[in-house]
Amino acid sequence: MPHSPSRLAALGLAAAMLATAAVATTVSAVQAATRGTAPVTGPAVAALPAAAPTAPPPSYPNPGRVTGSTGAHDPAVVRTPNGAYLLATTGNNLPLKTSTDRVNWRDAGVVWPGGAPWTSAYTGGGANLWAPDISYRDGRFLLYYSASTFGSQRSAIFLATSPTGTAGSWTHQGLVIESSGAVNYNAIDPNLFVDVAGQWWLAFGSFWTGIKSIRLDPATGKRSTTDTAVRALAQRQTAAGAVEAPFVYRHGGLYYLFVSFDLCCRGAASTYRIMVGRSAAPTGPFTDRNGTALTSGGGTQILAGHGSIHGPGHPAVLADNGQDVLFYHYYADNGAARLGINLLGWDSAGWPFVY
Repeated sequence: MPHSPSRLAALGLAAAMLATAAVATTVSAVQAATRGTAPVTGPAVAALPAAAPTAPPPSYPNPGRVTGSTGAHDPAVVRTPNGAYLLATTGNNLPLKTSTDRVNWRDAGVVWPGGAPWTSAYTGGGANLWAPDISYRDGRFLLYYSASTFGSQRSAIFLATSPTGTAGSWTHQGLVIESSGAVNYNAIDPNLFVDVAGQWWLAFGSFWTGIKSIRLDPATGKRSTTDTAVRALAQRQTAAGAVEAPFVYRHGGLYYLFVSFDLCCRGAASTYRIMVGRSAAPTGPFTDRNGTALTSGGGTQILAGHGSIHGPGHPAVLADNGQDVLFYHYYADNGAARLGINLLGWDSAGWPFVY
């Protein structure tokens, strides 16, 4: 979700696009292994290719087919214990959608039917909440989300939990981290990831000095009280610092940091694109394919606008049935924000590509 002074592009426009969009867009998806997966007892996962390709296609693929309620901005998905799929997205009081097959989606209410008054100090009284990150761990759903206004560094990330994930079942667990002019980062676009040792981390950030991470306490899901360091993961020194929407995913013993470069929320004029770097450690340093540190503006591009697919970004990578699935949003020619889903392949050097 954008947040620089150069991005005063309309939140109202984004909300309208979400409310009206229902389109065709992709494949399968479910919670990444490093983010928590519900024990599945419901519908079987649809069959996927026996073997993923090891070389990228000659051009960027279009999103796969999606039907029903497919308007989405900053989508995040988790598999529920009954085998269904639960999607959370940016919007008033955090809209929810469900699917039994990852193709047909239906609206399922909102996280906060009665509103979220504790966010008003950051939203200026508005109901629009941003960039949810949803996972299932230890028998409960966890939802990290952002509260802010465009062009402001006065931002916050909150945590909610639920035993079922359904609309109205969520409990406010409080503030995780906030930002203001007193710090050099912007506390939006959260992503929970868990390293191989079981330590919880929260990646976040938008513009200013880029992408950061903090250690969380797994017992509470909140910020650690013994390790309060704010670690730098990525930063751009050009393009007004336009990097945001981090997502960390572990594959092949390495941690991959996916981010969005450039501008979202401008409809078909959006220039978002998805970049990646990797590291042997969850806190970095992350470098791109050329060896450039992401803290020095590095990043390897894996998806960008093409044809009628404008500004693809805000990535989330989910593990499903032995495949790695990429969720994101993009804009149609009419400016509507839509749900995009594709699979990820990995080349011989261990770098991801979209197919």
